[in-house]
Amino acid sequence: MEKKYDVIIIGAGIIGACTGFEMAKKGLTVLNVDKLPEAGYGSTSGSCAIIRLHYSTPDGVAMAREGYYYWLDWPKYLGTVDETGLVKYINTGALVIKTEKNHYLKKVMASLDELCVPYREYAPQELLELLPLLDARGFGPPVLPGDERFGKPTRDKIEGAIYVPESGLISDPKQSAHNVQRAAEALGATFMFNAQVTEIRQRNNRVTGITLKDGMEINAPVVINVAGPHSFQINRMAGVEEKMNIKTRPLRQEVCHVPAPEGFDYNNLGTIISDGDVGCYSRPEIGNNILIGSEDPECDTLEYIEDPDHYNTDFTDQWTTQVMRTAQRIKDLRIPNRPSGIVDLYDCTDDWIPIYDKSSLDGFYMAVGTSGNQFKNSPVVGVLMAELVQAVEKGHDHDKDPVRFTMRYTKRTCNIGFYSRLRKINPNSSFSVIG
Repeated sequence: MEKKYDVIIIGAGIIGACTGFEMAKKGLTVLNVDKLPEAGYGSTSGSCAIIRLHYSTPDGVAMAREGYYYWLDWPKYLGTVDETGLVKYINTGALVIKTEKNHYLKKVMASLDELCVPYREYAPQELLELLPLLDARGFGPPVLPGDERFGKPTRDKIEGAIYVPESGLISDPKQSAHNVQRAAEALGATFMFNAQVTEIRQRNNRVTGITLKDGMEINAPVVINVAGPHSFQINRMAGVEEKMNIKTRPLRQEVCHVPAPEGFDYNNLGTIISDGDVGCYSRPEIGNNILIGSEDPECDTLEYIEDPDHYNTDFTDQWTTQVMRTAQRIKDLRIPNRPSGIVDLYDCTDDWIPIYDKSSLDGFYMAVGTSGNQFKNSPVVGVLMAELVQAVEKGHDHDKDPVRFTMRYTKRTCNIGFYSRLRKINPNSSFSVIG
């Protein structure tokens, strides 16, 4: 019996699941296929699941603000019940440190103002009101532990900070993908796991379907690459990478879990901290711990991976470096002898801005290069991809006249052309997880 669908989505992480859900809402027959055993099992499960609104452009803030409302309205967004439980949005607020590199947040504040996102500016001496554990001295720009300047203040105080109260995290990123899987299945979508794609079949420059490792052929006139760190392999399989100006590749990242300072309830009193002065971000973690990730300062060497199925999953000196950097800001932070946390891969583009686009192969689309900062936007990306596919399949020339759609909550117009595979590298990007 021939297996045929209207849409095949390669990947069942949170973005792949949301894309499948939105396609199913349009009455299409949808298959999400993933080489791993469960939805969200890959890089989604390693996500820090931070929901934050601070971006340096109004459009960036608008996309994040739109996603924020979906997470707040999660049960209504899903419209169904997951027998294993729904994830919860946990509001923590976000503290963002002003630095020369982020232009002292002038663009960020202007963008937040345009979207009417409330925030408060903090002078250095006021930070202790927000979080008594903070050291308000300046330590940047970040350097490696071997540098004689490491750990020594470079200024008596930082330039200040802003606090955005409407920011937080999702309780379980992997479970969020399972929630969306159940919602999509309720609309008739199908999910196939432990299924590795080995061929993107095509005829006359039109995709016709996929072939799996076991030889099974599945047909569809539309295939969407949402394969995360494996996305570059799928693009090469489809023969579209050479015609892309912006490409993707996997980047190895280490995220640290460390105990909060003794005697302080960090789960309830802590906050997200984005700190370019020490080159790290952090957030509260269950069990009165702190999760620490890198903001990829210039002194660090980024470790890009050739084979996303084979890479070093052990912690390295980078783990210690990140904890030590954060200990400059959070007083009395302990550095355990035994590291714990997550080693995983980001899917990064050349400018750290994702690709949401069609390709040179008719019917083959991409939602790739989502790095470590697009989890928050995943429900919006699902809508975006559904709008893009629907328009292009009806004959719209997206490359010449980019598809636009009005976002549900913010009522802003989203120009999908911003995420084009053909764009020039965006010089205004942070070239880091900040996006």
